Amino acid sequence: IVKGTCIEYNNGGAIVDIGAKASAFLPEAEASLVQPDGAEISDLVDLNTELEFQIISEEDENGQLLVSIRRIQYRAAWEKVLDMQEKDAVLEAEVVAVNRGGAICLVEGLRAFLPGSHLAGQLPTEDLVGQKLKLKFLEVNQENNKLVVSNRKAVVEQQMADLSRGDLVTGIVKALKPYGAFVEVGGMSGLLHISQISYDRIEDLEKVLQPGMQVKCMIIDHDKVNGRIALSTKTLEPNSGDMIKNPQMVFDMAEETAAKYHAHMEEERKQREQTARDLVLGLGDSLDGLDGDDGIAADPLADVSDSLDSLLS
Repeated sequence: IVKGTCIEYNNGGAIVDIGAKASAFLPEAEASLVQPDGAEISDLVDLNTELEFQIISEEDENGQLLVSIRRIQYRAAWEKVLDMQEKDAVLEAEVVAVNRGGAICLVEGLRAFLPGSHLAGQLPTEDLVGQKLKLKFLEVNQENNKLVVSNRKAVVEQQMADLSRGDLVTGIVKALKPYGAFVEVGGMSGLLHISQISYDRIEDLEKVLQPGMQVKCMIIDHDKVNGRIALSTKTLEPNSGDMIKNPQMVFDMAEETAAKYHAHMEEERKQREQTARDLVLGLGDSLDGLDGDDGIAADPLADVSDSLDSLLS
């Protein structure tokens, strides 16, 4: 690595003064890690500005060396990427291209593949180009120059951090299964088990829910590590069976019913705590009976000898 200054643009590159007998040459392809379409050498490096260059060739017959800025930036970019991976960081990157399998993002100047299945609530269309997305790493392999990232993982982890049991959420029914429905909630997939749809037994799920239907649900459990949530609509029923008879009415009254449900749960919690306190106090009273006449608690093991001889006899 040497320091030098670009002094002239020439032949699709730049002449660089590195303090040697002969000047060095910086090819345009080596001028920057990130090179926008249509960019010229004058867009990539400034003249008369001291920069660091990596020597990438032996001297030619004229004593001239080839130098690179791109390779220095490439190593620095991988160092940053490996550091972010180790910290399990959420990063933001711009989408620069899309293809049938997903999208290409620039992460510290490196091209990263974003599979279509890891986009949160979007499809890999041209509308995505230019957007900045939150990402997390799925695969980092410097040896093979391979980066794979996920938008869904970043979004889900962020949303999961803000979710709690008992929260009311809105989602879209994505699929029906014999055991319930999968509901998409802000890029996350939640399971609305058939036993959690209504307090009454459901004979035909398709008569209650359909794919594409917007629903309101309560979160009853979550797995923040894997980004999974368990949902319930029966906790939102004003009366048993309302989800079967009139699901829209249940959704319209969801906030009111959820508030009543939380109040009821809070009251039950207080009752459980009071029962536990009463139990402890009652146990304390019963232990008082073990005290001797002088008020000192009797030792239930007082008559048990700890003599080894007595234990062996």
